[in-house]
Amino acid sequence: MKWRDSYHPYAMTTIFFWSLAYVFTRLTSQVFSPSELGFLRYIIASAALAVVALITRMPLPRRADLGWFAAAGFTGFFLYMIAFNQGMLTLSSATGSVIIATVPMLTALMARFVYGERLAPLQWLAILVEFCGVAVLTLLNGVFSVNGGILLLMAAAVVLAIYNLLQRRLTRTYTALQASTYSIFFGTAMLAVFAPKALQQAAAAPPEQFLYLAVLGIGSSAIAYVCWAKAFEKARQTSQVSNYMFLTPLLTSVIGFVVSGEVPDRATLLGGLVIFAGLGLFHWGKPKAPAE
Repeated sequence: MKWRDSYHPYAMTTIFFWSLAYVFTRLTSQVFSPSELGFLRYIIASAALAVVALITRMPLPRRADLGWFAAAGFTGFFLYMIAFNQGMLTLSSATGSVIIATVPMLTALMARFVYGERLAPLQWLAILVEFCGVAVLTLLNGVFSVNGGILLLMAAAVVLAIYNLLQRRLTRTYTALQASTYSIFFGTAMLAVFAPKALQQAAAAPPEQFLYLAVLGIGSSAIAYVCWAKAFEKARQTSQVSNYMFLTPLLTSVIGFVVSGEVPDRATLLGGLVIFAGLGLFHWGKPKAPAE
């Protein structure tokens, strides 16, 4: 498979922007509350994608598929954000990272039953290895805390896995740009319930915050989700794409070092090696494509 026809560059682009989002979210969290930040982020993403839709004369989705786009917007942008933000109010970041790291496993398991996608034994082992790497990365220097927020974070992981499956379905009949654009439009419309307070906070925000919001809205939302959908469009299996999510904690640590001078610790180095080993095992152990 030629590199330009591969899902890898699109998945890697998404993971980079999603990892970058952690840094810029920290920069904006002192000014905007979580739900309001979510609305502002996705209204910017929607505006950017609306311009693209007009320029490319993007066809409207078929009426029969509006429900699928609404479901993608509800799970991937509305419900996930609320569950994640509320859950993290009572959990440590280490605990939250480990729970969200179950998304690739949940996606692979759901895809097995929904789409009949098969994983080789070595790929299941690779997923377990990668999850262990994330656990090392986030817990080696911390303490796993347990409280009621875990249920909310597990719910967030489940709905994000469902979103991955919905994108897989949509990209079978729509381009990646269409699938992500209309999903974000629906999600933003649902997030509009937070618009009044969000606009109040934006009116009082310092100028540099709008630059941070632009990075989050255009880079970590519009570009990232279009590339994510493109990766699903090109990949043979849903789990091949979702598996890249294991890289997010490691890449976030690297970006934190570059941007703010945070030196990677022993957990980062050891966990990163385990994660990369798991990614290699997943790719090496994939089942052969059936002959056409």
